[in-house]
Amino acid sequence: MEKTKKIKNVFREGAITPDMIAKSIAAHQSKTQIGAHEIFLGQVRADQIEDKTVKAIEYTAHEEMANQIMHDIREAAFEKFDLSCMHIYHSLGEVKTGEICLFVFVSSAHRLPSREALAFLVEEIKQKAPIFGKEIFEDESHQWKVNN
Repeated sequence: MEKTKKIKNVFREGAITPDMIAKSIAAHQSKTQIGAHEIFLGQVRADQIEDKTVKAIEYTAHEEMANQIMHDIREAAFEKFDLSCMHIYHSLGEVKTGEICLFVFVSSAHRLPSREALAFLVEEIKQKAPIFGKEIFEDESHQWKVNN
């Protein structure tokens, strides 16, 4: 009988802090079968759109659905690549320009599986996860972000 894996909550309120990222990396020092880590950090850009500058993005999601889809993406990556572990975190709420909104951390015994899995994961998350970003401009107006 196949064991059902628990669906993890990938969401964190606000920006993903450098301290959280550092602690996650440090926690892997005791896992001595791992030989490679790959990390993706999604950062909010100060895009210029027409004559306005983005100052933040406010993230919302259908959390239950998004966590299920993130779980499915995780399981697909574990099946496709020879990975030791994986962590995915995404922000909800307002994240200012320069702050981190997406943290994907993949580990394996050798570098190639981690490298390929990271690219797969980031593209799958961007294409499939029902997470919505509202770009907030310096003049307090806003528009919904289109992923590209």
